[in-house]
Amino acid sequence: MSGLLRTAAFLVLATSIPAAAAPRVDACDRLAATMIRATGASLAGRAGSLAVFRATDAERMSLDCRAPARMVFASRDREPTRGYYELIGRAARALTGAAAEAAEVLARQVHQDSLLADAPRQGIAGKAALRCETGPRDDALAGDLTVCVLVPNRPPALRRRAGLSHGARAG
Repeated sequence: MSGLLRTAAFLVLATSIPAAAAPRVDACDRLAATMIRATGASLAGRAGSLAVFRATDAERMSLDCRAPARMVFASRDREPTRGYYELIGRAARALTGAAAEAAEVLARQVHQDSLLADAPRQGIAGKAALRCETGPRDDALAGDLTVCVLVPNRPPALRRRAGLSHGARAG
């Protein structure tokens, strides 16, 4: 009986080793690959739920895979080139399903509003929500004069359950 148990244990161990040894692709890897295909950026590094990319039109482009996933785009320019906004539009389509053109227009508008107000501004384009700020920073993005954060636009759960639209008021 003891030999039979050892044989069974060996078979279980032997059949589970290839599965454990095979590289696993997690949800963040898949999302990072989606962003690479959508934006043309290249992966600079990945640690845990954070992926950092190299992109021609942004000094920094990072993805935080924790729910809800978000992307940060940073530029050293106070008024970035057209490619910066196009990059945000392509990323918005891949991350949120929003129309790329609408997200690009939103990025331009929110950035201009931030410049005029000298304060962070935010806006929504369908399934994408964007917050941009301009000016000097004292955090990890010091040196970047334009920073935009892209997140999915999801109405709060209670509003959905109550049957209210995102902009509707309760009461």
